[in-house]
Amino acid sequence: MPKYVIERQLPGAGRLSTDELNAISTKSNEVLASMAHRAQWLQSYVTDDKIFCVYVADGPETIREHARLGGFPVDAIHLVGAVIDPSSGNAAA
Repeated sequence: MPKYVIERQLPGAGRLSTDELNAISTKSNEVLASMAHRAQWLQSYVTDDKIFCVYVADGPETIREHARLGGFPVDAIHLVGAVIDPSSGNAAA
């Protein structure tokens, strides 16, 4: 399945408590469990006013469905074309 980065505008996200973040995670997991394996959450990055989530899913419609069912914002969905890291620059020629 394709990988996506989902941008979620959430003012004050960086000030959410551990309990609040756990509640968001729990809700996301509950919704995903009901979606017949059409999406999988890999991880999220919480910044001051946004949460960036990395998912694999069968398409953007599934990501929007997850957001609607979970009550989560979804401001942008970006298809990941490639993944690089520091070791990418050290590939043997």
